Amino acid sequence: MVEIKTPEQIAKMRAAGLVVAEALKACREAVAPGVTTQELNDIADKVITDHGATSNFRAHHGGLWFPGVICASVNNEVVHGIPGDRVLQEGDLISIDCGAILDGWHGDAAITVAVGEVRPEVEMLSRVTEGSMWAGIAQMKKSNRLVDVSKAIESFIRRQPLPPKGKWGITEGYGGHGIGTAMHMEPHVLNYVERGRGKGPKLIPGTVLAIEPMVSLGTPHTTVLDDEWTVVTNDGTWASHWEHSVAVTEQGPLVLTAFDGGKAELAKLGITAAPDPLG
Repeated sequence: MVEIKTPEQIAKMRAAGLVVAEALKACREAVAPGVTTQELNDIADKVITDHGATSNFRAHHGGLWFPGVICASVNNEVVHGIPGDRVLQEGDLISIDCGAILDGWHGDAAITVAVGEVRPEVEMLSRVTEGSMWAGIAQMKKSNRLVDVSKAIESFIRRQPLPPKGKWGITEGYGGHGIGTAMHMEPHVLNYVERGRGKGPKLIPGTVLAIEPMVSLGTPHTTVLDDEWTVVTNDGTWASHWEHSVAVTEQGPLVLTAFDGGKAELAKLGITAAPDPLG
């Protein structure tokens, strides 16, 4: 069942989302050649702790323990990269996924960051992935159905010019999810329309979803490495991952993990973001 939140509960999720936004901001500012993924993890850990929150990543998930407060996925790593002693190099691309729990409510978001100067197709990859996320978020309004989000994400990606010597691979099997009193809840949010899946539940006020497209420069197919966490592309092409936690409200979508609630990016799409419950 989909957990429906009251306006008061959405306000609490907004507070948790802002902690995540602060942690990702600090990580983005720290990304540079020579920095290790563990150093980024430690930066996010401090931000989360300083705000009185706890990590929802450093925990058991499906019987497996994840040791970090961020997922740090570099180049051909799609998601769930374990932070460690890997040193970022000029031209790398890193996706940083982070979550936090505050007052029992969860926040979850991800960004992709270029390490110095990257190849044009790599910059395109991140831009297309982020754009598809916002296209999906724009469909987070009452009376729509879950499939409208998936369709918007896929359609945006399919409309983009192809990268040089590449294509857009929408990662199969992975996607967004419901979020609230737990990090991963129903429903699963695919980033493409799957035949026979149906339209999915109606999006009613109080629905909160993490919208998170993952796109590669090649294949949609992936493999999990021997660490039982890191997901990589089968063909070695690079990938990007963007995510925001978003609430459906009577006034429109509210992006819980964006500092401005999503106002600026949604305005570009002709959508008015809901008022921030925290002012």
